[in-house]
Amino acid sequence: MDQNDILKEFEDSSINKIKLAVSDIDGILRGKYIHINKFKSALQSGFGFCDVILGWDINDKCYENGDESDFTGWHTGYPDNPARIDLSTYRTVPWDDDVPFFLADLTDNDGKSLNICPRGLLKKIKKEATDLGYSPQFAQEFEWFNFRENSEDINDAGFHDPKPITRGMFGYSLIRASRNREFINDIFDLMGLFKVPLEGIHTETGPGVYEAAILYNDVLEAADRAILFKTGLKEIGHFHGIIPSFMAKWSDDYPGCSGHLHQSLWKDDKNIFFDPNKPNKMSPIMEHYIAGVLHCLPEILPLYAPTINSYKRLTEGAWAPTTLTWGIDNRTCALRAIPGSSKATRLEMRVPGSDANPYLAMAASLASGLYGIKNKIPLKTPATQGNGYTNTQNGTLSRHLGEATQKMKSSKLAVELFGENFVRHFTKSREWEWNEHLNSVSDWELKRYFEII
Repeated sequence: MDQNDILKEFEDSSINKIKLAVSDIDGILRGKYIHINKFKSALQSGFGFCDVILGWDINDKCYENGDESDFTGWHTGYPDNPARIDLSTYRTVPWDDDVPFFLADLTDNDGKSLNICPRGLLKKIKKEATDLGYSPQFAQEFEWFNFRENSEDINDAGFHDPKPITRGMFGYSLIRASRNREFINDIFDLMGLFKVPLEGIHTETGPGVYEAAILYNDVLEAADRAILFKTGLKEIGHFHGIIPSFMAKWSDDYPGCSGHLHQSLWKDDKNIFFDPNKPNKMSPIMEHYIAGVLHCLPEILPLYAPTINSYKRLTEGAWAPTTLTWGIDNRTCALRAIPGSSKATRLEMRVPGSDANPYLAMAASLASGLYGIKNKIPLKTPATQGNGYTNTQNGTLSRHLGEATQKMKSSKLAVELFGENFVRHFTKSREWEWNEHLNSVSDWELKRYFEII
C-alpha cells in the first residue's frame, strides 16, 4: 500500500491513533502512540524522536564517564533527532484492537538513514548487496524460555527462582505444548495476523523453552519480523500471565537460547548458493560467502554476541559454537552449510543468541559474506567432520564481551565493513556494558566469598 491508500483506509475508519517504534542499539523497540493528525504531519515532514535511545543502555542509564558517544550525550542535551516512518512496515496489532503500527528510522537532516541506527545500517548493507545484483534472503529462528510470572513479582524477587511454564527436559513435545495450547496457538495465529508468519514452533530441551522459526524474506523484512516477534511475544505473553525471556542463558543448568540466522543470495529469481554440478551442490559464490563470514567473525563478534550474558551461552557441548569452523549440516560449528535443493540451499549462522539485535546480526553476516565474495576469499579449510568443538585450527571465539569489543574497536576490517562512525559508537556502547558488569557485585561473588573469605 502506498501513502494515499493508507490514508484513505484510515479516513474510512474510526482510527484516531498510530503506534510506531524505532530500534535502539540493543535491539529493543522504543516507541509511542501518536494521534492520527500527528501521523499525517509526520508523513509530510518527518518527526522528532529523542536521540537518547542511541545514548543509553538497556536499562535507560545514559552513557557517561568518558563513554558518551560522539552522536549524543549530556554534552549535546539529548535533542530530538529527525525520524521517518517507513510505510512499507505497515501492519495492525491484533492483540491491541488492531491499532495501526509502523517502524521508523532515525535520519540525518537530509532525510538519509543514520548508519549508527541499527535499521539504517542494515539498509546500507542491503544496498551494497543489491548494487552487486544480489537479493539477500534471510530468516531468524529464536529459542526462549517462558515463565509463569508477572513483571511486578519477578522484580520484587530480584529475578530469583522464576517458575517455568512446564518442568523437565522434553524437546519436540506435543504433550508439553498441549498444556499451554492457548498461549501457543495465540503465538502462531496472532503473529500471522501481525505479518510475522511462522514456519513452525516447538518445545526445545529444557523447562518451558520453545523454538520458533520465522518464514524467510528479504533481509530487511526478515529483521523487521524478528524484532517484532520478540516484542510481540512479550505482549502476547502478558495476556497469559507469562513472561518470555530471550536471555542468551538464564541458568547454568540448561542450554542457552539461540537466534540462528538462515541466509542465501538470489539473482534473477535463482538461488545462487546452489550449483548442482559442484561438490555438495555449493556454488563458488556460496564458498566465498562462507569464507568471508568466517574471516570477519573474530573482529565483529559483538554484533552477534552483544551482552555479558551472550558469552555464557557460547560454551562447549551446549549447542552453541566456540570455534571458527564450518561444516555441512553440522550443529557443532559456527557456520552450518545446508546444501540441498535449488530453493532450500542456505547457510545457517549459529553464533547469535536470541539476545542479539536482529538488524546488527544480519548486517554483520551479510556484510561479511559480501566481503568474501568481493575479495574472492577461498574456503581454505575443509568442512569440519564430527565434533567442531575440538577443531581449533582457525582459532576460537572470544570468551567475553570485553575481549571481543577491544578486537572490534581496533579492527580496520570492521571500519571497512560498517564505517568509522558506527564502529566507534557501537564499541563505546559495548565498553559501557562491560564496565557496568565490572562494577557490579554478582550473586556468584556473594555466595562464594561473603561468609567464607
